[in-house]
Amino acid sequence: MAINVGDLAPDFELHNTEGSKTSLSSFRGSKNVLLVFFPFAFSRNCTTEFCSLRDDNADLVSDESVEVIGISVDHIFALKAWKAAERYPNSFVADFWPHGAVAQSYGVLNDHGCASRSTFLIDKEGIVRFADLNPTNQVRDQAAWRKELAALS
Repeated sequence: MAINVGDLAPDFELHNTEGSKTSLSSFRGSKNVLLVFFPFAFSRNCTTEFCSLRDDNADLVSDESVEVIGISVDHIFALKAWKAAERYPNSFVADFWPHGAVAQSYGVLNDHGCASRSTFLIDKEGIVRFADLNPTNQVRDQAAWRKELAALS
């Protein structure tokens, strides 16, 4: 079952590409979180999306009120290599083991064993304010979550 707008976002603690762990609850009270689930690092559509996120949404990097977190079932070393190769500024976390547990808790783990292309905007209180679930092969509309993020500010 997918998480809906108005629900409390399921907390998680996963390894990040910086060599430590990231928990959703660590941002409560301080930052909104844009949680960007994607199928696989280095795939064409995922690279296109995250390059767009990097290039067309550069203002988010310096925005102290929002944290952008990419999350997939890839191993942390694959995510780290992809981040370095493409010079992505956002955080990445690995939902590698138990395989896809966080994606499953958000209702976006698909039958292929990867996360569907899904976006959740979570406010500073941990409440989901925007949810967009797309098929794995469909590139998401970034303007939709930008509008919702602007409304939170």
